[in-house]
Amino acid sequence: MAKNSKLTTAILVLIPVAVGINYAGKLFASALKLPLWLDSIGTMLSAVLAGPIVGAISGAINNIIYGLTTDPVSFVYALTSIGIGVSVGFLAKGKMFNNAFRTLLSGLIVALVATVISVPINVVFWGGQTGNVWGDALFAFLQSKNVGIWVSSFFDEIVVDLVDKVLCVFITFGIFKALPKTLVYTFKGEE
Repeated sequence: MAKNSKLTTAILVLIPVAVGINYAGKLFASALKLPLWLDSIGTMLSAVLAGPIVGAISGAINNIIYGLTTDPVSFVYALTSIGIGVSVGFLAKGKMFNNAFRTLLSGLIVALVATVISVPINVVFWGGQTGNVWGDALFAFLQSKNVGIWVSSFFDEIVVDLVDKVLCVFITFGIFKALPKTLVYTFKGEE
């Protein structure tokens, strides 16, 4: 959270805004049948602004709400969203959102974190698949070549997460850079 570790009014407003951004991104991707999720921009933005705990809370709440309203599968991926929020929060603290190159590296790291958390969920609940057309096509191909389920599931997930998380990180970076400095300082606990 902010330096003072309090749930400020700004943070209490940020969390539902972040959830709304996530929800809208996922609905947008689903409605257009995009082979992406676009459901972590709000999580990332809240983590960059207010830290890893707020990012994790925003991500988890998004999965719970999306699971209750649209797709029950989303519940189990709250773990992935928490991992994304925490990793982005720490990357932001490490000044990894200061320029485009560092942002790209952050996107790659977040994609790897999301993949490592999601693969066991995919294997346990869905036989290794993600439900994403790109990833599942690769999964089917790898399975047809007798590649193990864990490796197939890893590549199924990473092929989508690389594009999705790097894109979400850059969208977050753009939004963050466009925000007024006074608003950013509000979340950082600075004057």
